[in-house]
Amino acid sequence: MGFRILFLCLIGAVAWIGLAHGHPEDEFCTLDGGMDPALCQALQDMDRAGDPTERGAGFTQTETIDFDRPALETLGLYIKIGVQHILPGGLDHILFVLAIFFSTRRWRPLLIQVSAFTIAHTITLGMVAAGVFAPPASIVEPLIAATIAFVAVENLLFKDMTRWRPAVVFAFGLIHGMGFAGFFGSLGLPQGQFWSALFGFNIGVEIGQLSVIALAALLLWPVRRLISEGAYRHVIIWPSCAVIGAIGAFWTFERIFLG
Repeated sequence: MGFRILFLCLIGAVAWIGLAHGHPEDEFCTLDGGMDPALCQALQDMDRAGDPTERGAGFTQTETIDFDRPALETLGLYIKIGVQHILPGGLDHILFVLAIFFSTRRWRPLLIQVSAFTIAHTITLGMVAAGVFAPPASIVEPLIAATIAFVAVENLLFKDMTRWRPAVVFAFGLIHGMGFAGFFGSLGLPQGQFWSALFGFNIGVEIGQLSVIALAALLLWPVRRLISEGAYRHVIIWPSCAVIGAIGAFWTFERIFLG
């Protein structure tokens, strides 16, 4: 009973955060704020155009952005940005990954879903970032929220991963990749380093997502060893997926009608 009360409190906290901060944007533009310094410089210049006395607040007149930085440095920077986009910046993606995690207690079905999701969002991230097509955020963001609700509700209806779940996760991964690409495209990329930035960002996203799964597994491992499969489903999976599904449904409504 104590496990259940504690876990419900944690889920309640996630729900409150989720309702208030669906997919927060970066509020500050600083050298270490998780965005490419090239974009930060451009925004600073736009805000301070015609008023050189203001430059002391951030960049100084002698500071410049190195557009010719080494490719490995760009790779490392965008790995960091990709991780930060998931942890803590992408609660909607975190909830989707958790919904995948709660769909099964077995590692093989979980790895199948994670692999399908990774392959799919990598495809659309690359295609959208390269300019092959450009879906509007007004369509992508509600669809991302709807994928969260769908997977969470399916977890409530089925005890284990369904036969069609890998295909569903793959399709949903294509949608999430469009969301990743929308953020990636807003970072302000240095010329000639697109691919190192893209690879780094995707690696960072994967690190963030796998960290979510690893942390969830670590936190719930003692509970899984102490209670039966049926009790685990009632105490952990049902409350968690009910909250995740409710948040996804709310975000879908909010992004369609209030966004």
